[in-house]
Amino acid sequence: METLKFGFKYWKRNVPGAIFTQIISFLAIIADLMIPMLSGILLNYIIKGEKIEDGAGGVFAFLLDGSFGGVQTYELFIHVAAVYGIFILVRIILIYTKNTVNQKLGLNLETDLRMVTFHKLMELDSMTISQYNSGELLQIINSDTIMFKEMFCRMIPNIIDSIFVLGLTTYLLSTINLWFILIPLILMPFLAATLMNFRKKAKANFRKIRECDSRMNLTVQENIEAVRLVRSFTNEPLEKKKFDETNQKVKDSHINQVWLHSKFEVVFHSIRQIAYIGTIAIGAVLVIKGYMLVGYIATCSAYVMKIMDHITQINNMLFQMQQQIVAGQKMKNFMEFGSRIPDEGKEEIATGKPDISIRDISLSIDEQKVLDHISIELPYGKKLGIVGGTGSGKSVLLKSLVRIHDVSGGSILVNGKNVKEYSLKSLRELYSYVFQDVFLFSNTVDSNIAYGNPEIEDDYVIKAAMDAQAHNFITELSEGYKTVVGERGLGISGGQKQRVSIARALLKNAPVLIFDDSTSALDVNTEKKLLETVNKEYGDKTVIITAHRMSSVVDCDEIIYMKDGRITERGSFAELMALNGDFAQVYNIQQAQRKQVVDFDALATEGGVN
Repeated sequence: METLKFGFKYWKRNVPGAIFTQIISFLAIIADLMIPMLSGILLNYIIKGEKIEDGAGGVFAFLLDGSFGGVQTYELFIHVAAVYGIFILVRIILIYTKNTVNQKLGLNLETDLRMVTFHKLMELDSMTISQYNSGELLQIINSDTIMFKEMFCRMIPNIIDSIFVLGLTTYLLSTINLWFILIPLILMPFLAATLMNFRKKAKANFRKIRECDSRMNLTVQENIEAVRLVRSFTNEPLEKKKFDETNQKVKDSHINQVWLHSKFEVVFHSIRQIAYIGTIAIGAVLVIKGYMLVGYIATCSAYVMKIMDHITQINNMLFQMQQQIVAGQKMKNFMEFGSRIPDEGKEEIATGKPDISIRDISLSIDEQKVLDHISIELPYGKKLGIVGGTGSGKSVLLKSLVRIHDVSGGSILVNGKNVKEYSLKSLRELYSYVFQDVFLFSNTVDSNIAYGNPEIEDDYVIKAAMDAQAHNFITELSEGYKTVVGERGLGISGGQKQRVSIARALLKNAPVLIFDDSTSALDVNTEKKLLETVNKEYGDKTVIITAHRMSSVVDCDEIIYMKDGRITERGSFAELMALNGDFAQVYNIQQAQRKQVVDFDALATEGGVN
């Protein structure tokens, strides 16, 4: 029931349309149920020529009052056939209308579900999202929305239709002979027991199918993204084997479902046949004893078979609904996930020149401390360099500024107020962030640069690209700024991706620039030109740079050296070199290595080696 309540929350705007289609459906059912009655009249009074008694024909008694022809006349036949045709035509039109409107309502729900699940994905923090693999997320946002909407636009309406048919058909049978109701009543407990048995097995199997489909999505996605890595290691056979194993599991799970459904169908069709034979037998006895005209055997057998068909349809719908319930439960659980970074702040940052204060912050992730009592003052316009080895906490510190992570101790202040008092949108608009892991959308180069402001003029895009030292290589691409780069920037080098990413951040023109080891793929000369341009063109802004290359931060006002989540050294470049600690040692080693490379290049050039 909880899953149905969850779905109804998004379905309720379609309720007026659903009520309209349900009324249309009821009218179509009534038209359909009139046809067997006309068949009985045709057999009794036109083909066999039975004597017309008072009350004969039921709702169609008007056809037998002599106004439309006598017994076994072409006139009566033509009128009955005309009414027969009218009901068939009306039924077809009503069913067409119902199906068309129902599908539109279903697409409304599917679109709404896909929208809210995607919006939820955008709201969740990275730590929460990491609890799902990408295949599972694709399954929830795409496949599950399609599956779940079927329950509201097809399954539930079909069940309501079937209940209506059962009630109306039972009434119509009772007007002919109550004995025919006996067969459905006797067989009902067997149908219910069979349904309960199959429904339990179906739910478990549908869950298995969903898990296999999710795993398949993940396997394919990983291989699309890692295709160059796979080829570089010549590991195609391994990946093919992994795919084949996953594919086989998908096949096996669906085959299990086919076997289960086949057994289900065999049982219900067997019960249906028993009902049909029983109806003919009861009808024959009643005709022999003179309690009923022979033509009504066809009418009653048609009604009994409709009762059995719709009991079977209810069972089938409930059987198939197990799959929709599993999909809905997955979506419901996803939508109920709370973000670890709640957006509860109401304040807006009033000034475009923020002063940032990091006061004794600590942070633990999965019970492991990654930041340990960090304090930094960042008045507007300050240039801060953060260096340290891998895992020292540099990136986590930067992500804490924009609340990708929330600190577990201490506080981060902007203009004297805790960042949690500001809305996430207002806070994050302060920063132009270049992440360590570069991501480019599958779009043109200029669209990637103008991601933060798609309507901006091309001149600003080119200016940002020039400042990021990206303009020259972009103009050499096949279509320049209109060149389409693939997912994750496939088609251009790592250094080129970094420069496009930096151009994107520069174009945003936020008051605080953050470069999270974002020049690692650049050569020293390009990096130097880039940093000089940033200092010249964006010198009034606060700039924070993390790097493994110590030369990247030599011009910063303050440099901090981090180890194991703590600040072990801090000061200007000259102060750190005079301290002769970890920073100075690493800087000297890197400079010596760089000199060796330069000397080797010079020697190779002099010797004619290219």
